[in-house]
Parts: sequence; structure tokens; C-alpha cells
Amino acid sequence: MAFGGLTNDSGDGDNAEINMIPLIDVMLVLLVIFIITAPMMTHAVKVDLPVAASQPNEVRPETINLSIKADGSVYWNAEAVDAAAWQARMDAVAQQMPQPEIHLRADGDLAYKHVARIMADAARAGLSKLGFVTDPRGAR
Repeated sequence: MAFGGLTNDSGDGDNAEINMIPLIDVMLVLLVIFIITAPMMTHAVKVDLPVAASQPNEVRPETINLSIKADGSVYWNAEAVDAAAWQARMDAVAQQMPQPEIHLRADGDLAYKHVARIMADAARAGLSKLGFVTDPRGAR
């Protein structure tokens, strides 16, 4: 090794220098290895891939507007229905794929029990997409 020994023949004192030549040799060997292997890592195989001209088939779910007036009357897409009719319709549309979205519009003066009944009937039928439609201009 190039470090100083225990005895110094010249007699000038201890040699405290580190021999840098082995470190430089290792760095040069690593540099050569990286120079040789770097182009191989970026090499790509040219392949002619087929081109498809199809569009994805997106089926948008139907939207059902369910409105409840202040007197408790229920409208299915602007058609007046009674409790048995909307429950039967909910059972029918729950079987469709994709399931339709139910947009629930309720009058502000309506008792919450009417809205809760509609929500319970939708859950019983298996409808999972239920949204509430509000008027942001009305809130102050």
C-alpha cells in the first residue's frame, strides 16, 4: 500500500499523505464501464404496432328527476305518481344496467319525512345513485 510504514528511513517524520492513484484508477474504470453500458440501456427495439380506429362505447346512465312538492305529491319525470307507482318504477329501474341516477328535488317547505320515505324506498329497491338538486341562489 502507499500509506506510510511504521518506520521512516528518511528520518523526516511521518508521512501523512494518502496515495490518490488507486482511487483515480477505480474512478476511471467505473467511467469506462458506464460509457460502454449507457448506450445499451437506451437501445430500443423498433416494432410496428397495429393501429385501431375504434372509440370506447360509453353508456351514459339515464337520469330520473323525482320531484316532491310542498303538499307531498311526487312527480316521476314531471308525471304525477302515487306511492305504489314510484315504488314499482324504482324496482324496475334498479334492474337496469347501468343503473340510472335519481335526481331528487324537494320543496323547501316540505316535511323531511316525505324525503326520508323516498330515500328509504330507493335504498330498498337497490338504487345506489341518489342525488339532491338544490338552488344555490335561494340560500342566503
